[in-house]
Amino acid sequence: MEERKSSTAPWILAVLVGLLAGIGGFTFLYAEGLSYMSDDPKVCVNCHIMTPQYDSWQKASHHNVATCVDCHLPHGFVRKYLAKGENGFHHSAAFTLQNFHEPIMMTPKNAAILQETCVDCHSALVHE
Repeated sequence: MEERKSSTAPWILAVLVGLLAGIGGFTFLYAEGLSYMSDDPKVCVNCHIMTPQYDSWQKASHHNVATCVDCHLPHGFVRKYLAKGENGFHHSAAFTLQNFHEPIMMTPKNAAILQETCVDCHSALVHE
């Protein structure tokens, strides 16, 4: 008789993939991950540390003409969602590990994006 070989590797891999998908899915739902795909400024206060910035924006002159995304992300579709993804990764890691500067500070890369969007929207004023 031929001896039947039993391999547990596929089962272990299936369990690990299932655990990863389950934990990842739970985390995504718990963190309201889908909300980050929108342009709604209320998403910015999902992290309580952003409440002062959100409150400030509500009282600012740009409140009626621009949202957080309009100023803080590139205007092109691909660049916008690449920046959202990169920022989302860094933000979730920073808030999970609690290793961010307080008060929260903008990175040089995000400051350059902000400057670019200011110039883009106000080009008639700063064309020189």
